Amino acid sequence: MNSVKFLTLFLLFALSLSSALDVAFDETYAVTWGQDHFNVFDQGTRVQLSLDSHSGSGFESKSSYKSGFFHMRMKLENNNNTAGVVTTFYLTSNGRNHDELDMEFLGNVEGKPIALQTNVFANGEGNREQRVNLWFDPKEDFHSYKILWNQHQIVFYVDDIPIRVFKNNTSIGVAFPTQPMKVTASIWDGSKWATDGGRTKVNWSYAPFKVQYMDFHIGGCPMEYNKGCYGLDYWWNQAKYWKLGKYQQKKYEQVRQNYVTYDYCSDRERYPSAPIECAFNS
Repeated sequence: MNSVKFLTLFLLFALSLSSALDVAFDETYAVTWGQDHFNVFDQGTRVQLSLDSHSGSGFESKSSYKSGFFHMRMKLENNNNTAGVVTTFYLTSNGRNHDELDMEFLGNVEGKPIALQTNVFANGEGNREQRVNLWFDPKEDFHSYKILWNQHQIVFYVDDIPIRVFKNNTSIGVAFPTQPMKVTASIWDGSKWATDGGRTKVNWSYAPFKVQYMDFHIGGCPMEYNKGCYGLDYWWNQAKYWKLGKYQQKKYEQVRQNYVTYDYCSDRERYPSAPIECAFNS
């Protein structure tokens, strides 16, 4: 390939990547509650949600999806006391027996780390919490939070590092998310449970609490294409994404060893015997 053709292809790739990253909020998302606690910056490529004693705020994708590799860049406000404040990025379906894939910051008291909690609901059944203390301060800069969802596995990522894997174990009777889900984000008062099991409440003297989001391109298969959402035409469904590669597996094991602070699979007060799926998700 001559240098001119290569440069042309590179520029086209760079432009397509830039346009994907610069998608404006209202092209793919809509505010669902707390409109007066929602602000837009930089021609819609960055938004802010805030929480005070009156209200929080949230938004969701305009479409529902059946598979994909979903992401959001987030930056928490530089506030020393966010106890009880829940800040989220997650996927969720509608209905009573819903599916849901959660990434939730649970807030902290000054001097203690902020926990990132993940959870998986399938057919209305959740209670699969895991918590991680990250290797960086999520208040200092934007970081990427991602969820891979195909018919073989769900993987939660932080800056391309896998922090949790949930395999499709329907063959042994474990429910796996299959319902169309929307991409959702919010900030709200979780005083009843979020910090120290609900013993530490939101201190409203530190309000308003804020979070910013960027990158509103959605890499997912819309539910309208239901029959083809597991097809190999979507890169996240290809065989290399059916399990972690060697490098990612190594990173995942490092996270498990050094940063996980709670895992429902190890909680013998709740589960005298580990739930059956735990042996398959390591």
